Amino acid sequence: QVQLVESGGGLVQPGGSLRLSCAASGSIFKINAMGWYRQAPGKQRELVTTITSGGSTNYADSVKGRFTISRDNAKRTVYLQMNSLKPEDTAVYYCNAETIVEAGTHYRYLEVWGQGTLVTVSS
Repeated sequence: QVQLVESGGGLVQPGGSLRLSCAASGSIFKINAMGWYRQAPGKQRELVTTITSGGSTNYADSVKGRFTISRDNAKRTVYLQMNSLKPEDTAVYYCNAETIVEAGTHYRYLEVWGQGTLVTVSS
């Protein structure tokens, strides 16, 4: 079984910072891209940022210059540093990973999602 466990959400004032973490566990042969998505109340889930196994990154325009994604491949962990937070950043943040997992005598592709962590930006 493959799992992603997120941590680091909470309540922060506008202009503040938070750091989210997401650790992968299970019978994983390889992790390709990892990323963060978010879903605000009443809205669809949207891409925040992604990072490849080689470290190439991609950001939504709304978070460029404020959020930074990074990963530690040895720890199978991805991080999201969020600075200059705004009320519109309030959402449940989900970790995502594109993995290759062991399946008996072969391997298969598996996309995995975390359970989500709530970030609330409010004064």
